Amino acid sequence: MKYRLLVFDHDDTAVNSTATIHHPCFVRFLEEYYPGRSCSLEEYFLKNFSPGFLAMCREEYGMDDKTLEKETAFWREYVSSRVPKAYPGIRELMLRHRREGGMLAVISHSYGDNILRDYRLNGLPEPDLVFGWEMPPEKRKPSPWPLQEVLHQSGLKPEQALVIDDLKPGYDMAKSCGVPFAAAGWANDIPEIEAFMRRFSGLYFKTVSALTAYLFDEEVSL
Repeated sequence: MKYRLLVFDHDDTAVNSTATIHHPCFVRFLEEYYPGRSCSLEEYFLKNFSPGFLAMCREEYGMDDKTLEKETAFWREYVSSRVPKAYPGIRELMLRHRREGGMLAVISHSYGDNILRDYRLNGLPEPDLVFGWEMPPEKRKPSPWPLQEVLHQSGLKPEQALVIDDLKPGYDMAKSCGVPFAAAGWANDIPEIEAFMRRFSGLYFKTVSALTAYLFDEEVSL
């Protein structure tokens, strides 16, 4: 296999969650706490891409620490009863990688318990390691810490792993650790995001099937 370890992002990489869950949740939060303010799905994608969700909340909406705690609680409650669907082909990709002796890890801005629930209810193989939003801020991506810890616990070298993510924080984390990066381009068609990922990622895949073909040395279209 090309890589012993696949390190997946969760939202909009393994599961279709921003458009169906996270953005509608944020819109509802704004309606309740910031009447008159709005955030389109494209704006939400772009601000999560850069500068990131917390920076967006502080800079665009002026949220302080207490308000961010309310937003997190609101989000936790909202996602507790809503399960995003895995993208077609992700389950087959992961199962094949596991069957061939590969490891799976998840580094995400979702909580670990929600990630494991989503994997279970979508029939995905349980990851070997999960690092989510429950980690302290300095240990969340784009910090290199979670990826360094994944490499340490798996006993693998950077070149034996591949980070698969749809947004810039995942790219920044992978780059800081010298780990190859593949951009997941199937969640949105926003030109600014696609242009950055195609330019800097080295590997860009518009479909899950294209990523699968690359990983298993089949005919592939980048």
